[in-house]
Amino acid sequence: MKCYQINRNALILILLLVNIYQVSAQDTIRNINAALQDSTIKKTNYKGYKLNYKHLIAPTVFIGFGIVSLESDGLKYLNFSTREEINEHQPKHISLDNYTQYAPAAMVYGLNAAGIKGKHNFRDRTIIYATSQLISAAFVVPLKHIVTEERPDGSNKLSFPSGHTATAFSSAQFMFREYKDTSFWLSISGYSFAVFTGVYRAINDKHWVNDVVAGAGFGILSTELAYWLYPKINGLLSDKEKKAMTMIMPFYQNKSFGIGLVQNF
Repeated sequence: MKCYQINRNALILILLLVNIYQVSAQDTIRNINAALQDSTIKKTNYKGYKLNYKHLIAPTVFIGFGIVSLESDGLKYLNFSTREEINEHQPKHISLDNYTQYAPAAMVYGLNAAGIKGKHNFRDRTIIYATSQLISAAFVVPLKHIVTEERPDGSNKLSFPSGHTATAFSSAQFMFREYKDTSFWLSISGYSFAVFTGVYRAINDKHWVNDVVAGAGFGILSTELAYWLYPKINGLLSDKEKKAMTMIMPFYQNKSFGIGLVQNF
């Protein structure tokens, strides 16, 4: 009788704990659903970035100049005369341009870490910046192998357009878009690093002027396209995150135990 009493008390305790867990789990599910609804609302209300034709004027002019320079005798002369002028002064070749191309993007993350918030949070701006670099590479790498323009130093025929300059200006445009509503002067500070990178690609005898100008155009265009594409990319990533959310829990109902699987689609 005593053994029965102990077993009965233990069973009551187990049932009580399961009941409490079930109520807690239901509250958890409700909180998850509410969070997902809020996320969906935010995603729906996000207007995104409108690609205005005015934003494409500068990159179109830069890219057009670079392409025309490939065939124009007058602009080719500008390339050679600029190189001769640089060589007359015999400037010291430095490799800082390998690092300054990323400086504006690094500044965005540094400023956010210091509490000066930009337009997007860490996740969103990382998606945007990564997208801009992928688009830039999609422009630059194939063109280098299609155009096969010889570098000024004769090292290879992958001169047009300048990849370093494209990265630098895409980073600078990224900083501009993130901080133009916070501080205009802060937002344009990244362009100083971009210009430095482009100038030193010419000083280091790695690129002609038209390579640098075209690279700047492709860099700016890549970032503009990345901001325009972001809402679509974010939507795809958000859908995947929702589908991946699952919960497994035990339950007690109608005098029987079981295990339940909750998955949000």
